[in-house]
Amino acid sequence: MATEYQPPVADYAFLYGEAFGLDVVARATGGELTAEDATDIIAGAGEFAASVLAPLQEAGDREGARLVDGDVRLPAGFAEAYRAFVEAGWVTAEAPVSAGGDGLPGSVRAGLGEIWNASNAAFALCWLLTAGQIHALDAAASDALRETYLSKLVSGEWTGTMNLTEPDAGTDLGAIRTMATPREDGSYAIRGQKIFITWGDHDVAENIVHLVLARTPGAPDGAKGLSLFVAPRVLVNPDGTLGARNAVTTVALEHKLGIHGSPTCVLSYEDATGYLVGELGGGLAGMFVMMNSARIGMGFQATGIADRALQQAQAYAADRIQGRVLGRDGVAPIAEHPDVRRLLLSMRSDVFAMRALGVYVADLFDRAESDPALLPLAEFFVPILKGWATENAVALTSDAIQVHGGMGFIEETGVAQHYRDARIMPIYEGTTAIQSNDLIGRKVIRNQGATAAELFAQVEQTVADLRAVAGAADAGADAGDEGATAGATGAVAGRAADRLERAAASARRATADLIGFAESPRDAHAVSVPYLMLLGVLAGGWMHGLAVVAVAAHDDAAAEDAGRLTLADFYGAHHLPRVHALAETVASGETA
Repeated sequence: MATEYQPPVADYAFLYGEAFGLDVVARATGGELTAEDATDIIAGAGEFAASVLAPLQEAGDREGARLVDGDVRLPAGFAEAYRAFVEAGWVTAEAPVSAGGDGLPGSVRAGLGEIWNASNAAFALCWLLTAGQIHALDAAASDALRETYLSKLVSGEWTGTMNLTEPDAGTDLGAIRTMATPREDGSYAIRGQKIFITWGDHDVAENIVHLVLARTPGAPDGAKGLSLFVAPRVLVNPDGTLGARNAVTTVALEHKLGIHGSPTCVLSYEDATGYLVGELGGGLAGMFVMMNSARIGMGFQATGIADRALQQAQAYAADRIQGRVLGRDGVAPIAEHPDVRRLLLSMRSDVFAMRALGVYVADLFDRAESDPALLPLAEFFVPILKGWATENAVALTSDAIQVHGGMGFIEETGVAQHYRDARIMPIYEGTTAIQSNDLIGRKVIRNQGATAAELFAQVEQTVADLRAVAGAADAGADAGDEGATAGATGAVAGRAADRLERAAASARRATADLIGFAESPRDAHAVSVPYLMLLGVLAGGWMHGLAVVAVAAHDDAAAEDAGRLTLADFYGAHHLPRVHALAETVASGETA
């Protein structure tokens, strides 16, 4: 049985108020909200998630979504949970002010995204897709569409979907064949089939708004011929009331490895009524707003599922007695076995790195709204966060099974569900290779590594800050207990500085090697995933370096400080060296 979910409130308090050297929430909101306010929001969300969403996770996995007489029925309790979610104000709170929401800053939304997914990933996908559609319609919809559809999405009364994939058009969206034919009244008749539509049909809200990529008669072939359309499940009358059912049929539900409570639908559009969003031929650009939002959300989802698996592994290891533990007298739990302890520390250090990077990237986008010069770096991190965090989540949920031993392979323990749920994350919203191709093509080679160099410069500044911490600790080594505490911090800071400096140097070399493949694209693309993972591991080490600097600023050691130093030291010794190995791989290019 799954353990009770514990939201990581203390970590978010540290990330919002200390880890980045200032109150990032106050900076993003001009002082309207502070780190303390944000921590209260996270605590409230955690209580809601633990009491309302988490209890439905296992039952939702067992029962799953069902197709009954052409309509999808979700597991028991999902509809009530969704109403409670809306009534508590969480949908409106996260929606941007420009769309009519409360506009919580991205750093807070990062924490909320983790919490919703940790407590119930299948449920959370509904809001993730709706949030993405809100951003897309906010960016491109006409006033009429905003009034009719956007307002209902922001209120939570209706939910949203993203309709891209077709049987013969997966990664290659230019192969889409769904057709939208104009009608005299300004609407379009949409005909075609879409597959893999997350939350494409359900019974938790009164209407579903589909955002559909389709081509129009006479449009050019390929991606340039695609336009974007809103097609509601239920048509909306001129007075805003709901009318007849639109000609959108749920043909089937996919039978999946995981996220069983999330309905993944095959939808057939049979001259369904739709409305153009933005300009003809601008469909891919409009849809990319939603895709970008979803990709960032995947980073938060990965962190949430990984942390839930970690919590379960820790609880099991603390209780399970098995075998004699080296260096311990008498009976001891398996958490004391050196290798189990290694696995748990490995998971904890990775989860913190993912959590911190999610806050950092979300805050970058917040700051980029007033300082566009930050936008290239923010966008640079999107494929890294999505690719590295989701690949990590698969590995971490697998490690959670390993901690359980044979019991982890048994469904009744519940830990296998996290692995099954996580496995889709490196695939949907663009596979890891799609992310890495975007990273190297648009964001590294195109500008000759300028944005990557900006990242490396920030990492190297943290190296300098860590050396200052180590130097100050050496200078105060004779100051009694206080000096001993500072000395321990300084020792960790010194090791972190050395390791991070070497990793940054390897990352610079790998970037130069990658740019050197500009004239041999196959070489560059063959090692694009290792390069993405290299930058993710480096960014994780950077996050831990920032944490060490923040801990060193404490006048009195906080209860969590020793733990943060242990995790930073572990990450530097066990994870950061992978940068050097990955750099060797990048340098090799494509091998025969």
